[in-house]
Amino acid sequence: MSPVRRAARSARSRKALDTPAPPQVNTKASRADCLAIGKVAEAAERWDDVIAQVKNIISYSNAHLNIEERNLLSVAYKNKTGALRTSWRTVDTLAKHAAALAAAGRNVPLREQALLRRQREKIEGELAAACEELLDMLKNELVPAAGVGEERVFYYKMQGDYYRYVTEFSTRPPHAAYATRSLDAYTAAYKHAVGTLAPWHPTRLGLALNFAVFFRDVRASPERACHLAKHAFDEAVARLDELDAMPEQTVKDAVMILQLLRDDLILWSGEMATMDREEEERKQQPEKR
Repeated sequence: MSPVRRAARSARSRKALDTPAPPQVNTKASRADCLAIGKVAEAAERWDDVIAQVKNIISYSNAHLNIEERNLLSVAYKNKTGALRTSWRTVDTLAKHAAALAAAGRNVPLREQALLRRQREKIEGELAAACEELLDMLKNELVPAAGVGEERVFYYKMQGDYYRYVTEFSTRPPHAAYATRSLDAYTAAYKHAVGTLAPWHPTRLGLALNFAVFFRDVRASPERACHLAKHAFDEAVARLDELDAMPEQTVKDAVMILQLLRDDLILWSGEMATMDREEEERKQQPEKR
């Protein structure tokens, strides 16, 4: 190497040593960043991404989520599990139809029945994993950190909901255990709601609606479902004037849930009337000798 080139290389080396290093950039997302990314993921219907961002927020906040963050968590899991529940019902209907045809002597290939059962079990596994993931989060992080009032009711209600979802498709021995856990969570939520939230509060009304659905669908008791729904509806209506001072969104949410309660009351009351009529007809039929 010539003396000139050695001198130029030495100068460049000295310059590089004298140049300060670029500042370190903090690439870790803040809590506000996680919420913003979560909202973008929600708009794109990327529910796993939404859940990942809410998990980051939980680590930032020591499991204290604000209303907006709680709603984001709820929407993500509702949509993720909702799609799986719909898929499971579709495949379950097909599997039961194929089994019924086979029992009636129709030629339904055994392989077709096996494939339907396998697909149903696959969906069951995915749905169970999603529900258990949220239930673990609630049990270990969110419920222990929840404050008195709406936050605690919200999480207890979620526990009741997702244990109920597992109960819907669980046909194995844990079925009864999941139903009991759902009942316990709904009961804890309802007791806390009665003591801390107004009857017209959307979270309390939503809890009453889902608790009534539990009695109707899981316990097969439309009577108890109607009693709970009617009590919640009447209590809220008796104090509707208090909503005049509430934000517009609170009023809209409360009115919407009241309408759902009313619709379910009409439906379940009709079912009870039909059951009573059929029972009366059976009693009037002459006994066969």
